[in-house]
Amino acid sequence: MLQNPIPFLRKIALWEAVSYLLLLGIAMPLKYIWGKPLAVKVIGMAHGVLFVLFCLALALTWFKARWPFGRVVAMFIASLLPFGPFFFDRRMRQYEKELKTRPPQ
Repeated sequence: MLQNPIPFLRKIALWEAVSYLLLLGIAMPLKYIWGKPLAVKVIGMAHGVLFVLFCLALALTWFKARWPFGRVVAMFIASLLPFGPFFFDRRMRQYEKELKTRPPQ
């Protein structure tokens, strides 16, 4: 299993953020301005799957990396904001370095 789950969480968070921006910036205008609902169905489904994967990866990281509950809540809230995961990525890199230097328990 993953010894360090943070790189996996970072990748999923960034893909989820990109899918959210595509949903808001491309699919929603296509549906509500030009009457093309297919984009919302396709991108919305992809975003939904990625969001569920993100939540599972966040839970895995919480347990494996022993993150404090407040950090998990902050990361979850960041995922609800359109650019939140991009801003939180820098901090996750720092957490990843801390986890690598922490002695095994």
